Amino acid sequence: MPTNRRLAFLALYLSLHVLAAYAGTTGKIAGKVTDAQTKETLPSVNILVVGTSLGGASDMDGEYFILNVPPGIYQLKASAVGYTPVSVSTVRVTADQTTRIHFALQPESVVLGEVLVAATRPIVQKDLTSTVASVGSDQLSKLPLEDVGSVVNLQAGVVEGHFRGGRAGEVKYLVDGVSVNDVFSGDPSMEAELNSIAEIQVLSGTFNAEYGEALSGVVNQITKVASDHYTGELSAYTGGYFSGRTSLFPNIDHVDPRTLYNFQGSVSGPIVGNVVKFFLSGKYLYDAGYIYGKRVFNPKDSTNFSDPDPSKWYVGATGDGKYVPMNDSKRYTVQGKIAVDVGGAKDLVVNGMYQNHDYRIYDHQFTLNPDGDYTYHQKGYLGSASYTEVFSDAAYLDLSGSYFRTEYKQYVFPNPIEPPVPFGAPVTIDPGYVDPTVMQQAGANAFLTGGTENWHFNHTSTTLTGKVDFTAQVTSVHQIKAGAEVKWNHLQYNDYQILVNSSTNFVPLLPTPGSFNFSIYDNHPYQLALYAQDKIEMEYLVINVGLRWDYFQPDGQVLLNPDNIAGLDSLTPPFPPGYFRKASAKQQLSPRIGISYPISDKGAVHLSYGHFFQIPAYDYLYKNPNERIALTGVYPDFVGSTIGNADLEPQRTTMYEIGLQQELTPTLGITVTGYYKDIRNLLALQIHVKNNFVKFGEYINQDYGAVQGFTFSLERRLTDGFGANLDYTFQVAKGDASDPNDAYNKAQASPPISVNKELVPLAWDRRHSLNVTLTFGTPDDFIASVIGRAGSGLPYTPALQNQRTGLENSDNMPGYYSFDLYATKYLKLFGDYRLSVFLKIYNLFDTANETNVFTDTGRAGYTLALTQQQPLVRGVNTLAQYYARPDFYSAPRQIILGAAFSF
Repeated sequence: MPTNRRLAFLALYLSLHVLAAYAGTTGKIAGKVTDAQTKETLPSVNILVVGTSLGGASDMDGEYFILNVPPGIYQLKASAVGYTPVSVSTVRVTADQTTRIHFALQPESVVLGEVLVAATRPIVQKDLTSTVASVGSDQLSKLPLEDVGSVVNLQAGVVEGHFRGGRAGEVKYLVDGVSVNDVFSGDPSMEAELNSIAEIQVLSGTFNAEYGEALSGVVNQITKVASDHYTGELSAYTGGYFSGRTSLFPNIDHVDPRTLYNFQGSVSGPIVGNVVKFFLSGKYLYDAGYIYGKRVFNPKDSTNFSDPDPSKWYVGATGDGKYVPMNDSKRYTVQGKIAVDVGGAKDLVVNGMYQNHDYRIYDHQFTLNPDGDYTYHQKGYLGSASYTEVFSDAAYLDLSGSYFRTEYKQYVFPNPIEPPVPFGAPVTIDPGYVDPTVMQQAGANAFLTGGTENWHFNHTSTTLTGKVDFTAQVTSVHQIKAGAEVKWNHLQYNDYQILVNSSTNFVPLLPTPGSFNFSIYDNHPYQLALYAQDKIEMEYLVINVGLRWDYFQPDGQVLLNPDNIAGLDSLTPPFPPGYFRKASAKQQLSPRIGISYPISDKGAVHLSYGHFFQIPAYDYLYKNPNERIALTGVYPDFVGSTIGNADLEPQRTTMYEIGLQQELTPTLGITVTGYYKDIRNLLALQIHVKNNFVKFGEYINQDYGAVQGFTFSLERRLTDGFGANLDYTFQVAKGDASDPNDAYNKAQASPPISVNKELVPLAWDRRHSLNVTLTFGTPDDFIASVIGRAGSGLPYTPALQNQRTGLENSDNMPGYYSFDLYATKYLKLFGDYRLSVFLKIYNLFDTANETNVFTDTGRAGYTLALTQQQPLVRGVNTLAQYYARPDFYSAPRQIILGAAFSF
């Protein structure tokens, strides 16, 4: 084993076995204690977080601080000899932020009995040095939201998962501080359920140095802590989609409770006194979706239109004519957490989470043959442990280790279950697969009349992480945090095509491993990181300054001369020396700084700047390791037409931000933020030619992007039965290309299209976005809320008959708007037992928002192709039926009715 890999294994071993921990994200409480009469500062006052082992004491200047406080709502109690105790309730703590609570104590001779005060969260967060949105569980429970994605897309600057104009995959998703991004794709493969979340933190600005491997943002899902008393909740709902637009959305002209149902619950409490506590949650959700196909044909049905005499054409249709869901989803999640109080505020926390997601993605061609299309299956496993060693009230060490695994499978029929298998060995393949020539259309504008997708895609990615973080409040001004992290990744991948043709006697067989239609790779890249940051908090200035070092060892090889790739066709892996070289390690130093300057007691200005580093998704590094380029045929997902590049450089972003927070009234405030992003080393494809006529692409770092914009937010606290939030974003997002595969797509066009020589609007360049949230009612009695969304249309490229009639992304789709409603009534039963009933309606007015369009008209509901005189395409479908595209529209109205019981 190479020396550098031994070092990585040693570091990982020490992290997991010596550190044996997992780090969450916490906040800080700080303030000053004074004598209410003399206004002098009071030393040696004890401040406790009620119901926890956390606390601190004021120093000679009356200053106190409490570190390592999990997000949530707490009660503080200050007490000192000779003074009446003061308790402050509803103290909200947010991850990575400081909550300031000041105490003014009365002498016992003046006031007898404890003083109770309710804290109010300040409109202006003066230690905020970049854009951060935090949504607590109490807020989540009042809004029509179903998952983490819906919360994220509600934030200013986010367009359908794209943070401030960045590409997909540039956001790091965390569950309790552990990354849940699948390193293969770069996308999150697991998310916490809303019923288990204490807080969702969305960082879209220049986040601190402790966060790495993200170009555009971070989403931190912080789950609930184990409680020292028994609490629980059980809820269920049912419903379905309901729309009168039956030509687009058949089979949803009525609400069928069997098409949507959800069961979820959580319970927490002590196991051994307050020493050992637990938290357990689970959720099961089935959603049949809103797009249905009709089983007119079965996969083995065949048609014949080769005879010039139409009377001899044959259409074999053996389907039962039933409606079949084509964008359905089934997901179930289980999470468990055990917390052990070791004593002296030292905690050991063990956390586990499992999520299974089975789903389909609508493919229009399979509308009448729905059983021949792919199904998708993803599983996620997360295990972690954490230990906090507290040295004093001012210093602690977080030790962490985690295991995260993603399993992804894409197929029509599951067998063979565990490829690859030795060539020639017996293998069971589902007999449902058919000859690809069966998968044909009755014409250019007709649905498929049979056939199956014959490819299998499988990958498993495993990440072991060890981390250590040290936090110290070295003075009342400086809070220093430093840490180290090591990640070891194991990526296993294969894709293969089931062969069914005359050469196999029409019996499904596997191709030869290593051929262009059977690709396998197994790689073990690893990453190291170090960081240090200092949060300097003064009355007149707050500074966050940090530095991060990232190191990546790709564990791959690079083809020396892609133009001579044909020379490898006669060779069998492993290839002889001279064709490849070892990919080099990559590293970067990333400085980051943020400054917040309070301009008054009701306002603050912040400035921030930072460099960010992200390794491309591993699929781009290792794709097609056998370097097989097909000379003929059409293959999915660029199989047989692209090769990876293990020597890709990290993608880099430089981000700038300036913002203002201003309190207008005690319950009303505004925030204005301007930002600019310079994005370099984005992925693109470099075109090569094999045998002088077949084009293929190799991934390189070439594309560039630039984003600028501003956001305006207004918040009106929920008081006197009314609360409101408004977020407006203006943004211009331009770049060389929206897709890394753009150059290959243009090279394959007829005639070929030249690559962009100037920046063009990116596919997610929504210039104007507006989100409005209105909340009415009183907590614990009745709450109603409405979320309204509106925005300008996304860009598209005008074209007629597949020939461009305008520049790339030079026109825009229609704008959109939508409203979601939530209403709940709380009923107190007895003691702490409570029942609630709720109603949710998404897309309240069933608005037909166009998310894709025909490029000849710029609309989703009409194309010039409908002017053709071809009312019935070979007896299969009409033109109107074929060009009715439900996938060009957002989801129709969805109605949900449910109940919840809690204690």
